[in-house]
Amino acid sequence: MKKFWDKLPKPFFCLAPMADVTDAAFRSILAKYGKPDVTWTEFVSADGLVSGGKDILKYDLLYSEKERPIIAQLFSSNPIKMREAAKYVASLGFDGIDINMGCPDKSVEKGGAGAAMMKDMNKAREIIQAVKDGIKDSKKKNVSVSVKTRIGYSKNQINEWIPFLLSRDIDALTIHARTRKEMSLVPARWEHVKEVVKIRNKIGVKTKIIGNGDVRDLKHGYELAKETGCDGIMIGRGVFGNPWIFSRRPLRSNDHLPLAGEEIRNKLKVMLEHTKLYEKILGKVKNFATMKKHYKAYVNGFDGAKELRIKLMENNSYKEVEKIVKEFLKNH
Repeated sequence: MKKFWDKLPKPFFCLAPMADVTDAAFRSILAKYGKPDVTWTEFVSADGLVSGGKDILKYDLLYSEKERPIIAQLFSSNPIKMREAAKYVASLGFDGIDINMGCPDKSVEKGGAGAAMMKDMNKAREIIQAVKDGIKDSKKKNVSVSVKTRIGYSKNQINEWIPFLLSRDIDALTIHARTRKEMSLVPARWEHVKEVVKIRNKIGVKTKIIGNGDVRDLKHGYELAKETGCDGIMIGRGVFGNPWIFSRRPLRSNDHLPLAGEEIRNKLKVMLEHTKLYEKILGKVKNFATMKKHYKAYVNGFDGAKELRIKLMENNSYKEVEKIVKEFLKNH
């Protein structure tokens, strides 16, 4: 095994790649308040990066040194474009490139990428090789190659799909413990992550296995890692409104209790900081409505939260949001 993976604790914790969520602003906030052991970007179209979409998509690849190790996730079914995009991404100094082979987004699948890769192993092989070739073209060393996928498309394909991926000499493999057909409509089945670990051990490769799906917090992650033997835990939806999730000192000691006054102030203060950063970094290229997704999660669990959320949703700039939050805190 090469690169940074062997230097990580076991289990290590990762930020999942989520479109319009894990952007440069939110990743910066996470790095400050609860840094994950490994950070993923949003998933980015390789085809777009090597076409006219590059000027916009490059904003999805903004990162700061404090986020390292950081991995850029790409998707494509075109090996030529994937190779070119991988060369570009590696030249930006990323620690790794992850290939999206599990996303159920219809527009992604329509082009043969994301979860559609599980239907075409030959294409998947070409795409993995294209990333390796692109990294080689960049002349950059120690850039890792990893894959994020699911247990199967419409049924469990672990026994065919996983050995194939592990035979591709990849550094890490993230398993979302559901099929593509199941989306997130059923609970993640972590017994399948345990199966994947056993397959890895039987084959005898050193690929790190990362489990993903319905992880509530670090404590839950530690339990799942112990049960399955996986090397790392990836957290997705649990990060919403909770930049402290990767911190060993969470905002709240008990999630079943309502937020106390100082905790509310801290949460709203970080929400404002996040908003200001979003506007500064991405305000010219992304709609402010994207930032509002986070308000639903930040503004929760305390008296007056619903009314405050409604007001926040009606505004479209940091100054307006700041004014509303200050007024709320003055009266509570």
